[in-house]
Amino acid sequence: MISASAVKDLREKTGVGMMECKKALVDAQGNIDKAVDILRERGLANAQKKAGRIASEGIVGSYIHGGGRIGVLVEVNIETDFAANNDDFKAYVKNIAMQIAASKPEYVRREEVPSEIIEKEKEILRIQALNEGKPEKIVDKIVEGRIEKYYKDMCLMDQPYIKDTDLSVNDMTIQLIQKIGEKISVRRFARYEMGEGLQKKQENFAEEVSKQINK
Repeated sequence: MISASAVKDLREKTGVGMMECKKALVDAQGNIDKAVDILRERGLANAQKKAGRIASEGIVGSYIHGGGRIGVLVEVNIETDFAANNDDFKAYVKNIAMQIAASKPEYVRREEVPSEIIEKEKEILRIQALNEGKPEKIVDKIVEGRIEKYYKDMCLMDQPYIKDTDLSVNDMTIQLIQKIGEKISVRRFARYEMGEGLQKKQENFAEEVSKQINK
């Protein structure tokens, strides 16, 4: 079992995201020095160095689904206008917009989720676990696991990538950073669903988007 403190230590040492750090620690059987080497071998540490650069160019991309039933606008930044015209980058922006349409994230990354929302969610999940009859001594671990699922549901970069669910959106982004050689950052997005908030016939637009993408 990899402890949260070990993940935190590796993240502070390398600057790499929490999920990648956890995977490296699992592969390294908890050895932090070996995990650092694994991250370097995977090129993640180099990608993280690029994350410190300024990305002020980019594209505001869009995706419209189902004759206008779902619409997404997303701003994705990159370092240079030359790279912003790269076909791979343009395809990435389109895929991110489709991901947002299909998976309905509320935040770009987990750091943006207000702490009070996480604390409230933990409180609810703890009560749920106790009501399910889980032993109190393991409730905190259960809550931690379910909070990770919350992040995967609600945070774009933590979500499984709809075109390859073995990758997270963050993993896919890192791969493109390594290919293009510039920092890439999803800055913000807006998702609109026709009639959202109004009483209407139940339709799963997100499922339709996902089916269309995977045809």
